[in-house]
Amino acid sequence: MSAGQDCGGGDALSNGIKKHRTSLPSPMFSRNDFSIWSILRKCIGMELSKITMPVIFNEPLSFLQRLTEYMEHTYLIHKASSFSDSVERMQCVAAFAVSAVASQWERTGKPFNPLLGETYELVRDDLGFRLISEQVSHHPPISAFHAEGLNNDFIFHGSIYPKLKFWGKSVEAEPKGTITLELLEHSEAYTWTNPTCCVHNIIVGKLWIEQYGNVEITNHKTGDKCVLNFKPCGLFGKELHKVEGYIQDKSKKKLCALYGKWTECLYSVDPATFDAYKKNDKKNTEEKKNSKQMSSSEESDEMPMPDSESVSVIPGSALLWRIAPRPPNSAQMYNFTSFAMVLNEVDKDMERVIPKTDCRLRPDIRAMENGEIDQASEEKKRLEEKQRAARKNRSKSEEDWKTRWFRQGPNPYNGAQDWLYSGSYWDRNYFNLPDIY
Repeated sequence: MSAGQDCGGGDALSNGIKKHRTSLPSPMFSRNDFSIWSILRKCIGMELSKITMPVIFNEPLSFLQRLTEYMEHTYLIHKASSFSDSVERMQCVAAFAVSAVASQWERTGKPFNPLLGETYELVRDDLGFRLISEQVSHHPPISAFHAEGLNNDFIFHGSIYPKLKFWGKSVEAEPKGTITLELLEHSEAYTWTNPTCCVHNIIVGKLWIEQYGNVEITNHKTGDKCVLNFKPCGLFGKELHKVEGYIQDKSKKKLCALYGKWTECLYSVDPATFDAYKKNDKKNTEEKKNSKQMSSSEESDEMPMPDSESVSVIPGSALLWRIAPRPPNSAQMYNFTSFAMVLNEVDKDMERVIPKTDCRLRPDIRAMENGEIDQASEEKKRLEEKQRAARKNRSKSEEDWKTRWFRQGPNPYNGAQDWLYSGSYWDRNYFNLPDIY
């Protein structure tokens, strides 16, 4: 038996679909007739996980499925494993970390909040991985995931608590929690946390998204670090979507510079070349500023138009990652990528093997995907009420919720609080599962 089959690629354990769909059953509804302000004006400065939003502002995926989009560019993990040089591996890991948030560009629909005990699995023989995730906590909402290479070459896992805050014109999502990538052939582990994501123009105007904050990737074997700065767009949009930073060794010596846009691409270049380019670029910007009298206007939430849509490539740079174009029907399909388009597909063969907690079987998401918005709304309400009643019953009987596939514990590499995979999901032995739908 090949290693791939041994790890779950075999037909007996496979979850069915070989040829993937390229479209959703129904295009998205227009949100123009709905005022989000009427709901959000009561919530300024509050955390949004406790607010019930109308289904029209959702996209037909659970947050567990949205998390799985980290895996779209798994080839970068395989590529990292293939290098013998640790700096080249770190470059690929950094490219993977940037690519993992790229699918959020223009994705202004909110994923459905997972129900406690909800699960999601994805097996992609073509991309060489399988993944299992579970909603392990409801307040605060925490989603845990564990992916592994079908050739036993990597493990990628994490637990995410998306802390949402409303600031008047924008909603900010801070994804708390550690992400860990283990390259098994090199006995190496990398950890990082994702940047903050912000959706602007919540009240009026065109919604647009930016990511900002520092992402520090640590190689726990060598002590090398990659510090990436996701830049806020700044005045006149000059910095919109930009990412830049350095790989440095444990004595903080710069080994390599990285730059690009999280919506587009990432390059690597010699740090001295990068610093000289930055210095020159800063000088040119200041000259432009002085020659053109800038009118000071109050800070706007309108989407800025960047100076040039593409990245200026510094001579001597190497391309690490470039985004695949979205499918032509993406704008009618919640701005999904081709990868996102297949996350909720299901067929009879798959239904026979997945557990009843898998979010492909969630009736509200399925109704929304099929364009049945009223039914989606009714089902969402029913499921939320069912979850509340179950919680009440547990508190009456003083019974604690037990997670099925993950256990709480310290991250083995940085000691942070984490949720770690307990194993045995792929044995397909699903007894005593909660009835959540």
